[in-house]
Amino acid sequence: MNTQLVDTLAKIINALTLEEKALLEEKITSNKNQEAYQKMLEVREKILERRGGKPLDMDVSEMIYQMREERSQELMDACFPHLSESKSNIKG
Repeated sequence: MNTQLVDTLAKIINALTLEEKALLEEKITSNKNQEAYQKMLEVREKILERRGGKPLDMDVSEMIYQMREERSQELMDACFPHLSESKSNIKG
């Protein structure tokens, strides 16, 4: 590890004005975002490769809606078991 470099960088960063520190933080964050985006593209390519180039064909909004409905029903059944029993008796 290059401790002399780290010490020098720490001195430089501590000498920055608030505006300069904000700009530095923005640059660091921007770089992290770019790395995350690049990683996302790599994962997307792997998925497409695994699926033979065929993209996912689904309505994400509908899928989320269905999952919420299922979870709501699970919670209702857990909180009010007598209601779910009477529903099953009505259907049967």
